[in-house]
Amino acid sequence: MTDMSTVSTPASSPAKAPSPLSMFEFWPGWIFYTPVVMYWIMMGLRYGDLSLPTAANPRIETGGLCGESKSSILNMAGETARRWIAPYTLVETGHNDTARAIQAMDHAGLGFPVVLKPDIGCNGTGVKLVADAGALAQALATFPRHVSLMLQRLIPYSHEVGIFYIRHPDEAHGRITSMTYKEVPLLVGDGRSTVEELLHADPRTRLVPQIYIPRLRGRLADVPAKGEALPLVFTGNHCKGAIFHDCTADVTPELEARIDAIMHDIPDFHFGRIDVKAESAAALLRGEKFEIIEINGVGSEATHIWDSRTTLRDAYAAQFMHYRETFRIGAKKRKAGWKPSGAMTMLRCWLRQRRLLASYPMND
Repeated sequence: MTDMSTVSTPASSPAKAPSPLSMFEFWPGWIFYTPVVMYWIMMGLRYGDLSLPTAANPRIETGGLCGESKSSILNMAGETARRWIAPYTLVETGHNDTARAIQAMDHAGLGFPVVLKPDIGCNGTGVKLVADAGALAQALATFPRHVSLMLQRLIPYSHEVGIFYIRHPDEAHGRITSMTYKEVPLLVGDGRSTVEELLHADPRTRLVPQIYIPRLRGRLADVPAKGEALPLVFTGNHCKGAIFHDCTADVTPELEARIDAIMHDIPDFHFGRIDVKAESAAALLRGEKFEIIEINGVGSEATHIWDSRTTLRDAYAAQFMHYRETFRIGAKKRKAGWKPSGAMTMLRCWLRQRRLLASYPMND
């Protein structure tokens, strides 16, 4: 296997051209997630605590449901896990922040280019690719003051993948329950059409131009040369325009063992998604040559549901299964003496995250 966008299918399945979008892929969030919220409430009533899943990863604020610091999770990594995490450092915006950021980069052994992103955030909001000191100063100026930002080495691999991992506290080994290949959509110039014309001619992007146009507004009238490829998004987030492919069927014992060893080295981590970049599909499936971008907790989802071939029924089945597992794990951790965050803490962290997200600049 050399191309992760080639997704395994059962031998008995007839060949079928995939649709550009699934029926529900870009429904408003309140429509798609209402049944998920209702299921969460039902499970909370059953277990006697709506915040019980936050105990699934009890050393992380709210278990990683919302408002957690990305760096605080990575900071918990032991020696084994650290070898697989892309190097990073932190800077707080404010007086002389560019000089302080460069000093922090030097201390961490980071050079340009780097990825600049909020330490508290989600869905790729505010993520910037920074090429040099001048670009760093410009990017820092777009954030509000006194906000903590991560500077992380730009991983030199092209295959971005989301891997969902679950391990119950009474189990010796965890398992991968979802794997998603994240494809950056490209427009390819013909030497005649403008970026806007190419956008409206593409089978997929023409269906959701509102996702791409704000980011491309300064280039809509440009005419790319024949054969020139224009990436439409930098961050591998579905809601920002990346294309997701379900590769769960391709998970190998070697990859599962590698991820299990890494996640065992994050204390009391039992549920979440690991976002990585790999040199190649083959290397990843051997459990080799990949680096971790970030580790997400209870608030993450199994992103294979956004494959355009996933049915609505299968998407909800995956959502319900994963959140059911958070309650089961949370119940076991509660029995072991860990305490859930509580509903008010969840609400306070969600409101803080919401305020921060509204203040961040548009991502690259």
